[in-house]
Amino acid sequence: LEACGLDGPKLQIFAEGPDWYHPGRSGTIRLGPKVILASFGEFHPMTLEALDVTGPLCGFEVFLDAIPEPRQKATRTKPVLALSPLQAVRRDYAFVVDKGQEAAAIIRAASGADKKLISNVSVFDIFEGASLGEGKKSVAIEVTLQPSGKTLTDEEIDAISARIVENVGKSAGGVLRG
Repeated sequence: LEACGLDGPKLQIFAEGPDWYHPGRSGTIRLGPKVILASFGEFHPMTLEALDVTGPLCGFEVFLDAIPEPRQKATRTKPVLALSPLQAVRRDYAFVVDKGQEAAAIIRAASGADKKLISNVSVFDIFEGASLGEGKKSVAIEVTLQPSGKTLTDEEIDAISARIVENVGKSAGGVLRG
């Protein structure tokens, strides 16, 4: 998908699949909320019975016609790798959210806090336990800030951190775990 110019933020994973997959054990990969690029999951027991197959059995389907053409022509030379001479800053955040909240929504919310400085957001831990409360889970993310013009001050980092916490709170209902 990267070869077609599709990157992580454009792709979304939904926890719903066609009827021949087991509900709760399947999903779709989409370009935005509507264009389905692929489906995957464990086959439903009724599907296995109809095919006279014993399971569990998993499968996937890629819809090649739905994948858009690459935007640029392939070249033999790689683009110049623009590396910043400045040190990247990494911060970890743990948010308490509803158990049904998808981690992708938290990643999108955190990434949107500052699109120029935030170069990467990734989940490194998901925890569920009685200490969080009924129906809650903790999703921990690592945010990488990559300055390009000048070294970030503590005040600038704190301001971006506040925007990350605010964005995740508004769009995903996350509360900073303390």
